[in-house]
Amino acid sequence: QVQLVESGGGLVQAGDSLRLSCAASGRTFSRYSMGWFRQAPGKEREFVAAISWIGGNTYYADSAKGRFTISRDNAKNTLYLQMSSLKPEDTAVYYCAARSRATISTDRDNYDYWGQGTQVTVSS
Repeated sequence: QVQLVESGGGLVQAGDSLRLSCAASGRTFSRYSMGWFRQAPGKEREFVAAISWIGGNTYYADSAKGRFTISRDNAKNTLYLQMSSLKPEDTAVYYCAARSRATISTDRDNYDYWGQGTQVTVSS
């Protein structure tokens, strides 16, 4: 079992930056590839970014490329999502997720554990 707790969300203005964190506890954090997803009201939960076990591989949704950076600190059991140039359409609940495989996945069904989410609201 892995427990995930997100933090760092909030209300910001368009163009601002925000860093989300996801603290993991339980089994060895470094044995999981990790992902960030988001869900806006009335929409499906969508992939944002993913990172492999030791952080060597990353992958981003087109909407996140060039603006968001996913990273992890295995010594601190923490996953990060640095978001910049935020837009109103980035408004959503952001979730971190853990996958007990070495490979990255963009499919939410391939993740084994989820956090409860943190709200990000971007005003125009």
